[in-house]
Amino acid sequence: MDPRTLFDKLWDAHVIRDLGGGWVLLHIDRHLLHDLSGPPALADVVARGLPLHDPQLTYCTADHAVSSRPGRIATTFPLGGKLHADLRRLSSELGVRMFDLGEAGQGIVHVMGPELGIVLPGMTVICGDSHTCTNGGLGALAFGVGSSESTHALATQTLRMQKPRQLRIRCEGSLRAGVTAKDLALHIIGTLGTAAGTGHAIEFCGPAVEALEVEERMTLCNLAVELGARSGLVAPDERTIQYVMGRPFAPRGAELDQAIASWRTLRSDEGSTVDREHTIDAGSIRPTLTWGISPEHTVQIDAVVPDPAEAADEGHRRVLEDALAYMGLQAGQAMAGVPVDWVFIGSCANSRLSDLRAAAQVVRGRRVAPSVTAWVVPGSENVKRAAEAEGLREVFEGAGFQWREPGCSLCVAANGEQIPPGQRCVSTSNRNFIGRQGPGARTHLASPVVAAAAAICGAIVDPMNLPELER
Repeated sequence: MDPRTLFDKLWDAHVIRDLGGGWVLLHIDRHLLHDLSGPPALADVVARGLPLHDPQLTYCTADHAVSSRPGRIATTFPLGGKLHADLRRLSSELGVRMFDLGEAGQGIVHVMGPELGIVLPGMTVICGDSHTCTNGGLGALAFGVGSSESTHALATQTLRMQKPRQLRIRCEGSLRAGVTAKDLALHIIGTLGTAAGTGHAIEFCGPAVEALEVEERMTLCNLAVELGARSGLVAPDERTIQYVMGRPFAPRGAELDQAIASWRTLRSDEGSTVDREHTIDAGSIRPTLTWGISPEHTVQIDAVVPDPAEAADEGHRRVLEDALAYMGLQAGQAMAGVPVDWVFIGSCANSRLSDLRAAAQVVRGRRVAPSVTAWVVPGSENVKRAAEAEGLREVFEGAGFQWREPGCSLCVAANGEQIPPGQRCVSTSNRNFIGRQGPGARTHLASPVVAAAAAICGAIVDPMNLPELER
């Protein structure tokens, strides 16, 4: 047999039937639903009079439209309350497991799936959300789907699909101290552009990727969609196995032994080929953030805002000029020192326990600048409880952060929580589009370390300089 890539192995293992013309019928192992896309999909199945094919393979949670206000209930944000009620009713009627507010397991759908062991290496995973690719950090073939695809999968546990092309991004060298997976992801997007992965499945590999912890790999795969790809993958290894073992829905005993033997085969064969390949020098990367209105508008933290006059063509020049105008920045302006109004640490990109630990290390013993409103929103109820048990809540609240309830919160602004117009936010989320965090909001995407440093200083600052600040 010819050498195969990791993607080939996952794809081939799930093809039920070749439909011809490049189309196949693909089996779906896990279907995740949230409160925005879940209720319409479940309601459509009911309206058509169709039973769920495998309700035990579908799980749901409320995250997008619920408030993160401390002490919140389902109706704190009224629209979210209606969606929550619909999700709870429909999931109960159809036999779907729902993780409800305040319950262990509730949280951002891309956080709770891996942390519970619902998502495992080698699986196919779908959700009505583009950042489902996050789950690829475990070695799962995971991608977002539309409403009709979600309905089809609920009724058949399959999808009709065409195999995408493959892109391999090899990250050589080692990340410097203080440089994170988020910096690596933003650097890759800034280098290759947001269309680099269009029509492709991406595998991230190389020594810098292998050195990442599993939750960091999830951050990297989370931003694969910002490269235009539908899915991102990192091959599972011993770190992955240790991460999965003992989680509530993970296999045990002889079943676990069989699973581990299978997981150890899930890597690209030597000599396997892909359609395109790029190499990234991970050792050259410094803390990185966005300056504009696209995830590809990135600079290293010690650099300056680019000059539109240097754009390759007129169309690109106008895009850069519009971005500068919206963000209230000037060409050639240093990023370090730009004043900040808000800091948001959360989202499916950076709200796991390891993210909160990294941010807490920066803020411990310091105070949020008086001009800054700073929020920490844990990615799940389990993350929240674990962080509180470690004393991280006290660290953040002692520094002047607000400690919130689990959910998507300021990432998507679909829950009544928004950055005021014209104010500037350093955010650990994954999109900085115009209006993403609220009409007129100005968003700089960054790592939890960079965001925490900005909260303390009241401005964008290289976190490597923080030890010199007075405590």
